Amino acid sequence: MNNWQEVTAQYVLELLDNGIIEGNQIIDVREAFEWDFYHLEPSVLIPMNTIPERLGEIDGDKPLYIVCAHGVRSAAVCSYLEEQGYSGLHNVAGGMAAIASLKGFQYD
Repeated sequence: MNNWQEVTAQYVLELLDNGIIEGNQIIDVREAFEWDFYHLEPSVLIPMNTIPERLGEIDGDKPLYIVCAHGVRSAAVCSYLEEQGYSGLHNVAGGMAAIASLKGFQYD
């Protein structure tokens, strides 16, 4: 049983637009080529396979919103971060595809 939450892309965008969260609270775990194609400003790119060695860059003192292309990799990263002692984790359901759709961009 995990303790992280699933949230919608709409919810994350509202938090960001209202200044409730900062960009460094949104961790994009896709690969660099995916990021280059489309990403949410001002999120932080930390590809999934680099998470273990980059834990020191992830601020565990604030809620974190983990995003990938569709929500599968980000769910795995939420579980991993939880195992590492992080809390306040949120998986963005639908990932960047859902965010892009809300912003009028055809992701895939």
